[in-house]
Amino acid sequence: MFLVTGATGDLGCSIVQQLCDQEILVRAFARLTSRYAQLEHRGAQIFIGDLTEKRDIEKACQGIQYIISTHSNPNDPLGVDYRSNIDLIDAAKANNVQHFVLISVLGTDRGYQDSPIFKAKREVEKYLESSGLNYTILRPSALASSLLPLAERFKQTGLYLLIGDAKNRTSVVSTDDIARIAIDSVFIEAANQKIIPVGGPEILAREDIYQIFSRVFNREAIVINLPLFLFDGLRGSLGLINSDLYQKLGTLRVLLGNEFFCTAEEIQNLEQLFSIKMESLESYIRRYLSS
Repeated sequence: MFLVTGATGDLGCSIVQQLCDQEILVRAFARLTSRYAQLEHRGAQIFIGDLTEKRDIEKACQGIQYIISTHSNPNDPLGVDYRSNIDLIDAAKANNVQHFVLISVLGTDRGYQDSPIFKAKREVEKYLESSGLNYTILRPSALASSLLPLAERFKQTGLYLLIGDAKNRTSVVSTDDIARIAIDSVFIEAANQKIIPVGGPEILAREDIYQIFSRVFNREAIVINLPLFLFDGLRGSLGLINSDLYQKLGTLRVLLGNEFFCTAEEIQNLEQLFSIKMESLESYIRRYLSS
């Protein structure tokens, strides 16, 4: 049986659904306030709990062979991104879990000191590497599902807000593709004890994204491109009255100011390892929103 944390998020939900489609037993860790009825209807076993409660994690891991950790919370990186994953790894060891898959993020090894989430993910990576467990660490670039709200707004208004350098590159990955890769990681020996970057098949400039939207929805883009120094000024001003908010905006600042993409060689190796043809962003948007 699999345990999936963050099961009602975009990635976690896709993982649970694919496991159910394959008739593989899966326990979905969910908050009481989350929307989990669809997963239960698909056949998942729902575990109601709080990832910041060690007792809930220990109970959820009982009888589990494989764990896929997808959860994250920008409002509580210490409690959710770091501490709950440490507790989850400890519980996995105590329950003799056969394989642990951690969804991290591309760029955790670059030493971004301004991002609590990047730092938390990297510390968890190191803890998992030294745990003695079989593991796979996946470092995705931007998830395609995170762009769906922007695409929906573009479909209605044609507006696209871009902050920072429009030439910055990314390789947006289909959320469904990384869900499949996360599942397959526990069965492919060559993925064991590996840190694997995961991106889509194209290296896209940020300006390419609104051009894709234009093609999908057949409308001209109205682009508002704000310089990064305006964001920095606003963040600094907010920091004068709320230091916690200043810290929370650090991760967004890292994402806006840097490039996150996989090389063509990395994508080729990924496709060979998992026998998969990675889906383009345009294909993903058309599947979900073009009708």
